[in-house]
Amino acid sequence: MYRGDLTNEEWERLRPLLPPQAPGPKGGRPPLDHRRIINGILWVLRTGAPWRDLPKRYGKWATVAGRFYDWQKRGVWSQVLQGLQQQADKRGEYG
Repeated sequence: MYRGDLTNEEWERLRPLLPPQAPGPKGGRPPLDHRRIINGILWVLRTGAPWRDLPKRYGKWATVAGRFYDWQKRGVWSQVLQGLQQQADKRGEYG
């Protein structure tokens, strides 16, 4: 795990809020797992660097950026935020 990556505790809170991990195309590579992709997205957001500067440990920059924009278009990020807020409310953690 690298500095700034999701901790195991953070990942366990986030994982059930994400879309199911889709299998790869028949005979093709399986897609990168959500945790690796999200860590790449967080790296870009944290550093302000362009997608093309994403370290290789997070996968191909186009794959990471593609999933970010696809989830944005499908409303996944809004659902994730709402789910995290509900989890915090249940634990008695407020704003």
